[in-house]
Amino acid sequence: MKVYGVIGWKNAGKTSLMERLVAEITGRGFSVSTVKHVHHDVDLDQPGKDTFRHRLAGAREVVLASAHRFAILHEHRGPEPDLMAVLARLAPVDLVLVEGYKRDRHAKVEVFREGEGRSLIAPSDATVRAVATDTVVDVAVPVLDLNDTGAVADFILAEVGLV
Repeated sequence: MKVYGVIGWKNAGKTSLMERLVAEITGRGFSVSTVKHVHHDVDLDQPGKDTFRHRLAGAREVVLASAHRFAILHEHRGPEPDLMAVLARLAPVDLVLVEGYKRDRHAKVEVFREGEGRSLIAPSDATVRAVATDTVVDVAVPVLDLNDTGAVADFILAEVGLV
């Protein structure tokens, strides 16, 4: 599997770009999965529901299965798993787009918007291979138009060898 990241500071537009990239790249016939790193606790389960009760009783994994999808809730009950451990759980696809995990060593596109009060990550991080932005920036990596999803997709697909 090819892995490519989308990083940036809060409210830079990472999720919007991810959504557009998934649609663009799957529209070109590639299979895509995504990983979203969050800094807060996530729970798809509801107190009192059967699956919640299974987890509370000590189940390591609980599968919620329906006619259209399933979700595996994995209780690691220890330190947060690293990205490689998460990727190992995925079914094979052509490309995994990762939102977040900005400190990991995979290649990334940084999403940057001026006015958010943050500086660019790219100048101090060699894993940032391009900056997708809607403003003028001075960086040593390619600068991509944040609003040109096709161009950002072209860049990523070329980077991972899928074109």
